[in-house]
Amino acid sequence: MADLSINFCGIKSPNPFWLASAPPTDKAYNVVRAFEAGWGGVVWKTLGEDPAAVNVSSRYSAHYGKNREVLGFNNIELITDRSLEINLREITQVKKDWPERAIIVSLMLPCEEQLWADMLPLVEATGADGIELNFGCPHGMPERGMGAAVGQVPEYVEMVTRWCKQHSTLPVIVKLTPNITDVRLPARAAKAGGADAVSLINTLNSITSLDLDAMVARPTVGGSSTHGGYCGSAVKPIALHMVAEIARDPATRGLPISGIGGIGSWRDAAEFIALGAGSVQVCTAAMVDGFRIVDEMKDGLSRWMDEKGYKTIGDFCGRAVANMTDWKMLDMNYQVIAHIDQDSCIRCGKCYIACEDTSHQSIAQLIDAGGARAFEVIEQECVGCNLCEIICPVQGCITMVAQETGKPYLNWTQDPRNPRAEVR
Repeated sequence: MADLSINFCGIKSPNPFWLASAPPTDKAYNVVRAFEAGWGGVVWKTLGEDPAAVNVSSRYSAHYGKNREVLGFNNIELITDRSLEINLREITQVKKDWPERAIIVSLMLPCEEQLWADMLPLVEATGADGIELNFGCPHGMPERGMGAAVGQVPEYVEMVTRWCKQHSTLPVIVKLTPNITDVRLPARAAKAGGADAVSLINTLNSITSLDLDAMVARPTVGGSSTHGGYCGSAVKPIALHMVAEIARDPATRGLPISGIGGIGSWRDAAEFIALGAGSVQVCTAAMVDGFRIVDEMKDGLSRWMDEKGYKTIGDFCGRAVANMTDWKMLDMNYQVIAHIDQDSCIRCGKCYIACEDTSHQSIAQLIDAGGARAFEVIEQECVGCNLCEIICPVQGCITMVAQETGKPYLNWTQDPRNPRAEVR
């Protein structure tokens, strides 16, 4: 069996699956249940100043699929509403009882150095393995000058990160906000401040739905609402993009990344790891399906690694990064066309409708004398957009077949049609 253990910026863990800083890691009871279920580590829910934050009711809402599957999850919950003393005491005990599991403590404080200097020794005394700086919370805390209000200003990210490196010997992980134009900028600032790693993404600003009778968004608090933090499987594509951007940025290349955002299966985890994540953090999937999902995650990842010949997580960590590039460097002479397997086609016509109405009219509908339908690709019209493959309900029925064009590699920087092309 593959070895799932990791050493993430000096933090050892029996597997790469950590619970993210969130309600599932708010108390010892939850964390112990998570460790009993097999999670490799947790990021303890964000600690702050005393008195503790005051949360509202209600706090959560969701974006659903057709069968009421939770696709996206929204919350307006703040950092821990339990006292600092209780949290520190519980962290100390859990780490003592579970020394082989990773415990990282999430922190959020105002941008005053003395506050950080006072807090960090208290956290270090618990025996925790590291700290995660919450520079991403998008609701409530930014109004107080914390969370995303810090994460959106690279200078603040660098400043606070440097304070933490000066006042603590623990590894410092900087959690980045996705609510920013270019996620590489705060990542570069974190590295400049001495960060040992970054984690991303935190939640996205969101409103998931409205009660059209009461005319108020959900979740509703006394007839009012506000934007919250969006997570769950719906944010995975955004998270993968941002992880890849940091992994391939020359300024942050080699900086350890803890991947977060829509991870709910071993395959999700493998994709994040292939794009450079050395550990992965899970929240929404655990909240929706319970802690036992980690069994399938560990088993599935281990089996896949065995199948591919990967003995350790490091064997495939970052393997996909080299294949990510800018659009301008893509081969404009590469061509694929769609092919429909007539034996597996169920004649639903979804490919024909999609192509006819919104694409390139490259699928023909054929009707025989008995009224039976069939669909064929008009190869000379197909541009290889793969819309038909995406919407086909039968997996593998439509495939994209590479064509031999006889043309050399040509990207946009070389194309004579580009007035700024680099003529070679």
